[in-house]
Amino acid sequence: MINRIVVVGSGVMGRGIAYVGAIGGYTVTIVDNNESALDNAKQAIDSIFEKGLARGKISADQAEQGHHIVRYENDLAKAAKTADLIIEAVPEITAIKKQVFEMMEEYAPAHCYFATNTSTMSPTEIASFGKRPEKTIAMHFFNPVHKMPLVEIVRGLETSDETVETIKQVAVNMGKETVVINEFPGFVTSRISALVGNEAFIMLQEGLGTPEEIDKAIKLGLHYPMGPFELVDLVGLDTRLNNLNYLHEKLGEKYRPAPLLEQYVKAGRLGRKSGRGVYDYTVGEELVPK
Repeated sequence: MINRIVVVGSGVMGRGIAYVGAIGGYTVTIVDNNESALDNAKQAIDSIFEKGLARGKISADQAEQGHHIVRYENDLAKAAKTADLIIEAVPEITAIKKQVFEMMEEYAPAHCYFATNTSTMSPTEIASFGKRPEKTIAMHFFNPVHKMPLVEIVRGLETSDETVETIKQVAVNMGKETVVINEFPGFVTSRISALVGNEAFIMLQEGLGTPEEIDKAIKLGLHYPMGPFELVDLVGLDTRLNNLNYLHEKLGEKYRPAPLLEQYVKAGRLGRKSGRGVYDYTVGEELVPK
């Protein structure tokens, strides 16, 4: 039975996962070796609880309980020792995930399940960084985690049926809908999203329209909740570029990143987190290529 969840990484995704874990009734520890990042995560999670209460999304009891059952820790070795499930939510870089999973394997108890919140990478490869592939799986949450209803559950080559059912129940307890799929690069959602987002950058560099016009066309014409540029600014242009590079390597030419996306990342225009992406969040004006 899973009672204690450890979330590794206190970025936007880690914070959201910690929040829905607490709402699901789990004792959650969010781990980051950067104390400043942990402080920011606490403020962000507290704010989500307060807004959820104000909007009637959660009860006063849930908000009060949530403040107490989310813990903050800078030592993964310490947190892992009592974990029933560890969800890794670090950047989509193989070397970083390998380092984290090796440490998880060293300190987590034998019964503990491992999950990676990857949007494109192989859970089979990630499982090889530890020694329990039958207990390792991908849980692909979507941003913002507390609002998006889906968790894409991706089984690796050796993931057991018991692990799939256990992790599916965890996601349901977090208030999520689930799909269970077999591993293939990009899964379902990331392959489609990457193609749409990359094509939008190609349109922009061709001068087809402004970011605002392209976003509006996709939202109203195709009934997307967010335009591709609004979404990439939220997710992070560097994250999208990492995903496209991985998919390009694994699946071929159609995933080659648009040159304009690469230019934006080189310029430090990473989206909301840097203040500038496709749009400028410091002055509220859109940015377009010169």
